[in-house]
Amino acid sequence: MPPFKRHVFVCTNQRPEGHPKGCCASKGAEEVRARFKEELEKRGLKGQMRANAAGCLDTCAFGVSVVVYPEGTWYGAVKPEDVPTIVDEHLVGGHPVERLLMPFSRKKAE
Repeated sequence: MPPFKRHVFVCTNQRPEGHPKGCCASKGAEEVRARFKEELEKRGLKGQMRANAAGCLDTCAFGVSVVVYPEGTWYGAVKPEDVPTIVDEHLVGGHPVERLLMPFSRKKAE
């Protein structure tokens, strides 16, 4: 199988309740991952693009954390309702969704 045009990793890491770093799982990561899979399927992009669950991406303060490769674009505080916008604007259109970029990804995009 050829490499994917874009590969989306959604942090689904779980930590014990009350952990000082928090975790993406408690912020709705599974719903975000499921929505990415659903949106890619709906648009006929399955096979060209892929969404996977990831372990800890070490960006807990920004969770739900999502990273898109090959660009290495990092999104934070992603909610299920943000997914169609990321798919349309970034995965299909090639333009990162500025309002969801993590601070270090904003600098990279400039």
